[in-house]
Amino acid sequence: MRILKQTGVLAFALAAALMGSAAWAENASPIGLWKNVDDTSGKPRALIRITEANGALQGKIEKVFLAPNESPTCTKCEGALKNAPVIGLVILSGLKKDGAEFTGGQILDPDNGKTYSSKIYLTDGGKTLNVRGYIGVSLLGRSQIWQRQE
Repeated sequence: MRILKQTGVLAFALAAALMGSAAWAENASPIGLWKNVDDTSGKPRALIRITEANGALQGKIEKVFLAPNESPTCTKCEGALKNAPVIGLVILSGLKKDGAEFTGGQILDPDNGKTYSSKIYLTDGGKTLNVRGYIGVSLLGRSQIWQRQE
């Protein structure tokens, strides 16, 4: 009887720990510093700080890891962003919480100067951010995995 009681307590403790970590991941916030990695080379591209203002998330580039031939400005951007410094550039905007995702936003790709619809969601207990940029429907797009830095 004592063994069954101890096993029951252990099972309860394990279940509580798993539920607690699942609840934390569900309530985790993407606010913080993230590193994105180049899809082709696998090398770090930038550090992006995600913040929240008026119920919407935005992401601003804090640091870039440029190759020798790359420009520190957004040469392919249009309008007011033409030749703007990449550091300080807001590349994510307008994302609002929608269940486990943040949707309804936009993402700017400084490499081609184009803006896409976007959505993001956390995985791996809040350590990984799945970032999706797309045209029209989410199926027509590209995803990146960003890693939490702090």
